[in-house]
Amino acid sequence: MSSGNRPTARSFATKAGLLAICGLLTGVVVSAASFPAAALSGLAAKEGAQKFAALPSTITQQSAPQVTRVYASDGRTLIATMYDEFRSDVPITQISPNMQNAIVAAEDHTFYTHNGVDPKGIARAFVNNQNGGAQQGASTLTMQYVRMAQAYGAKTPQEAIDATKDTPERKVAEMKNALQVEKDLSKKQILERYLNLAPFGNGAYGIYAGSQVYFKKSPKDLSIAESALLAGMVKAPTAFDPTTKDGYPQALDRRNYILDNMLSLGQITKAQADEAKKVKLVRTTNRPGNGCTSVKKNSWGFFCDYFFRWWMGRKEFGANAYERERQLRSGGYTIVTSLDVKAQDSARKEITSKIKDDNVNAVLIAGVEPKSGRVKSLAANRKFKLDDGENPKSSNPQARKAGARATYPNTTNPIITGDGDIDGYQAGSVFKMFTMVAALEDGLGLDHEITSGSTYHSKYPVAFNSPAACPGTSDYCPSNASKSEQGTFNMWTGFGASVNTYFVPLQEQVGAEKVVDVSKRFGLQFRSSGDRDLIKTPEAAHDFGAFTLGVTASTPLEIANAYATLAADGMYCSPTPIKQIYAADKSKVAAGQPSCTRATDVDVARRALDAARCPVGDRAQLGTCKGATERNAYQVIKHPIFGKTGTTDADKTASLVVGSQQLVVAGYMVNPDWANHRDRMRHDIINPVVYKTLADYLKDTDSVEFKKPGE
Repeated sequence: MSSGNRPTARSFATKAGLLAICGLLTGVVVSAASFPAAALSGLAAKEGAQKFAALPSTITQQSAPQVTRVYASDGRTLIATMYDEFRSDVPITQISPNMQNAIVAAEDHTFYTHNGVDPKGIARAFVNNQNGGAQQGASTLTMQYVRMAQAYGAKTPQEAIDATKDTPERKVAEMKNALQVEKDLSKKQILERYLNLAPFGNGAYGIYAGSQVYFKKSPKDLSIAESALLAGMVKAPTAFDPTTKDGYPQALDRRNYILDNMLSLGQITKAQADEAKKVKLVRTTNRPGNGCTSVKKNSWGFFCDYFFRWWMGRKEFGANAYERERQLRSGGYTIVTSLDVKAQDSARKEITSKIKDDNVNAVLIAGVEPKSGRVKSLAANRKFKLDDGENPKSSNPQARKAGARATYPNTTNPIITGDGDIDGYQAGSVFKMFTMVAALEDGLGLDHEITSGSTYHSKYPVAFNSPAACPGTSDYCPSNASKSEQGTFNMWTGFGASVNTYFVPLQEQVGAEKVVDVSKRFGLQFRSSGDRDLIKTPEAAHDFGAFTLGVTASTPLEIANAYATLAADGMYCSPTPIKQIYAADKSKVAAGQPSCTRATDVDVARRALDAARCPVGDRAQLGTCKGATERNAYQVIKHPIFGKTGTTDADKTASLVVGSQQLVVAGYMVNPDWANHRDRMRHDIINPVVYKTLADYLKDTDSVEFKKPGE
């Protein structure tokens, strides 16, 4: 026999110490005949008692990971759940007495009478295990709770291992901590904490999760049979898993064993036990989705992803991305977002009425509330879903050659809000609003007139003889969409008819660098490195002649929020997906509340908005509109509105933004995969989607008129 198989003197001493402690706890003398002689040495007993007295008798009660729930703005419509462990603590009053009884019957018959340790049980298990009998455990529910609490309170992997390893030393420390816990907590409090920590398999941690995963019900509604099954799983969740072929018969036997225990303990009657044994075990689970790709309504996934990216960028939730994600997935937050179910469903409905999800071209919609920046809707003709091999190859020849797939019908790219590889899209003439604001700030009036032809020869530099240059020059020469657009215009008529040859010279007069500055104050992000190079200094921005025509990458969310700044009397509010965040203890978290700064003067905003009523068919209060690029908007909405259409060269992008005092909606029609595509984007698709979305939102609400300057 090898020496490695023989008990050492130290192991005998340790066991003796443990046994001595048992004696100290019970106040009785254990017969020496039952144990090896070395185990009863006075020295070992003394050493064990001293070690026991020296052990710490407190545990750090750390909250176990909790599920975070993300709701729509009504606080009731669940958008997503996010978790590392599917768990939500519940008070003992919300746990069925059946479940409380079953766990006692399964794990600790003397729970209500011992003081945290069952010395007789320890001694019995010790004797049995040392004499080669079937291995027995002697941990009380309180001791099991201590073990789980210490594991969850561990700050390092080694601490977690030490909290659960099967050694006499750990057992002794566990016993002393259990004694202290029994002094600090009532039996009901211990039972509550135990049931909220216990694992039930299939990703269910704690009794709330167990009830949901196996029975899709609240813990307070668990029956006798259901409680016995769950209680039986705690000992070995995998072995007693009723949803597996091997686990089903074992789970059945253990459930019935626990029902017999409940009967013997007087917790249930014979009739109740017999009836419970007739109940068939569950064979399926109801584990909830985790994260944004599991959102049931695909139309909500883009908003969920926007929220997630917002959270990951907030320093108050952690010093780095790892800490922030752990906080989100384990912090047990209740997050009421700004998502308006009515606005979101309306946007999705209008999109699907005009274009299919599997279209190469995308319709992207964003809705923002003025004066708060709260994002009300984010929708697209895409499903927020991993590709899973369903998507065709990309329409971009270079990307396709490299094996890249398209973003339709499924994508998890932030195509509406921008981030990562998504810089945005050229939006066209919606940028003219920035030029108008800069001009008004510079002292020009809405009645400022410029006479121009269908083409304008500017002083802005471009590449010699390029398509944008006047023939034989390096001067920028923009043209209007139609040669008939020439004559004398002011801001009402120039903005209403979207006259390029009015706004490029207007930008020249004011200074393109001032227009760029307005766009920054109104929230434009300049994600593209090429765009940033063009505006890296005021001198560089001064020569950016095409800026007013919307050649800089932007997103529908940026433009919706920029125009919302006008409706907010010049207050720019950072976009936020949050209405209110509640911590696990129900206290309010300040993050995500409106954060607004003054972007322009009140009267400047009101005058610019007045001219912006012209493109969408409404009437200006301060002047006269002539021409509208989307007059159907007002005819359908029938509320005071403002906005602007946008089109880029060769119709590669079509956009529209329409707003009221209550909501501003912006929409782009683009190809997210290939900016230089050959399709022509259609205003007869994007425009109705945008203005009908706003019309749906404003239906049955009172009209709110815009204020005039000075009011």
